[in-house]
Amino acid sequence: MGRFFRSRPVVTAETHRPTLFEVFFDLVLVFGLIRVTTFMSEHPTAVTLVQGLLVLMLLWNSWLVYAWLGNYVRIDVGLIRVGIAVAMGAVFLIALVLPEAWETGPGTRTARLILVLAYAVVRSTQFILFYWVSVDDPRRLRTVRLYALTTALSWIPLVVGAMVGGTAQILLWALALVIDMGGGVLALLVGGWPIRSPGHFAERHGLVVIIALGESLISVGAGIGTQAIHWPTLAAALLTLTVTGCLYWLYFPSAASAGNALTTDSGLHRGFVAGNAYSVAHLPLLAGTIYVALGVEEVLAAMTQGQSHEALHWIPAIALFGGTALYLAGRATFLVLSVRCVRPGQLVAPVVALLLLPVGRYLPGLAALSLLTVFLVVLLSYEAWTRRSPRAQ
Repeated sequence: MGRFFRSRPVVTAETHRPTLFEVFFDLVLVFGLIRVTTFMSEHPTAVTLVQGLLVLMLLWNSWLVYAWLGNYVRIDVGLIRVGIAVAMGAVFLIALVLPEAWETGPGTRTARLILVLAYAVVRSTQFILFYWVSVDDPRRLRTVRLYALTTALSWIPLVVGAMVGGTAQILLWALALVIDMGGGVLALLVGGWPIRSPGHFAERHGLVVIIALGESLISVGAGIGTQAIHWPTLAAALLTLTVTGCLYWLYFPSAASAGNALTTDSGLHRGFVAGNAYSVAHLPLLAGTIYVALGVEEVLAAMTQGQSHEALHWIPAIALFGGTALYLAGRATFLVLSVRCVRPGQLVAPVVALLLLPVGRYLPGLAALSLLTVFLVVLLSYEAWTRRSPRAQ
């Protein structure tokens, strides 16, 4: 036991790959993403879309910092494994209470404070572990201290928002997340942080994208529920699978190029690229996918309730087409920040998705989902053609 507590962090190698313990951590994130989608689907309004995004950002921050830690040292051995287990429990608690964190009225403050306390545990554990692995490097210690300071400042509006609730909670939590995420970018710019294994870092973020895409497929079951399966719902389910596949193929060829670019970089510049292209630009990718999953669930729920011929409401339309636009905008940003090259079609694609939104709004759910599928299939085909045709480059 004494040897265990005296153990030192195991620094990763250049060829380090994600461990099974990190994948286990991802399962907790899966639970959180499911809870976010379920929360928004219970009362789909513009307000809940914003609230869901804020909690998603909390979960993203909770996961992200441990992806950075796992890139520098192994998180499946020694005392670090204990700290990660504590953080996993706190993230699980955040996911459990998040639907109640936006309720108002007597007795609702407790759930909000539990969420904030759990988030503080996640971030405090992170900084303790980062400090421990950086104790022999003054530059990294400076980065950790600066980031810890800005994160501690962000807890003030988080706590106040939890105390007051309502609209003020939304505004204060948004401010807290801006401070927190902005502090991370600032710390990276001032002190820097090395990326030891670019392959590990790119693969960890790719796994998160796959997890988020899986939400679209899970939403099929959530939308249908226990209702009898009919041909229209089968068609909608297959269209959802096609949409998910298109989003997958639109990301991963780009991710391979970005991973190669990250490998060719070196030193602190590699850390800057990782922080911008992966830590920042992957958030809209994740959020867009979750919104698409919400839109799919709403379409299928309406179909199973006998509303197949009714026009799609604004919220499901925003979730479907706006979520797709957000995903495509995140991909374009990811490419600009990583490979520093983006084709005109990749910049235009998010705009086209937004232009389809008012059209999809006045179509029945199945027709709107079909329109989105056709758009993504055409986009994917066009990009595949431009990659193969020298004249189209």
